[in-house]
Amino acid sequence: MKKYAFLFLTGGTVYPALEIICRGKTDISMAAAGGLCLCLIDRICNHDMKSSPISIKCFAGSGIITAVEFATGLLVNVALKLNVWDYSAIPLNIMGQICVPFSMLWCLATLPALGLCGLCERAPFLAK
Repeated sequence: MKKYAFLFLTGGTVYPALEIICRGKTDISMAAAGGLCLCLIDRICNHDMKSSPISIKCFAGSGIITAVEFATGLLVNVALKLNVWDYSAIPLNIMGQICVPFSMLWCLATLPALGLCGLCERAPFLAK
């Protein structure tokens, strides 16, 4: 439980920080999405897919991040009309909420996420 709290807080801090660096702004919904993504990447890619090649784990991580981004976008951008982001101008987008170029970027972002999740497995202060 400590590990997942740590991962959620870390993902919930790092993802918005990256957005601020790249876009100059973020939204609290990105903290929730980032935390959820890191927890899911740990559970699915580091545990359920433990014996899979790193390339497959990266594609799975990209799928996780893209799915969370789509669900978050449907809630905050479509339902609540907060307009946090809009990929409409980017080719191969779906409803302006997700797009293939960013999904490819999420493949790369999965690598450090997997590394962090792996370190958490060995951290004594996160033991059950």
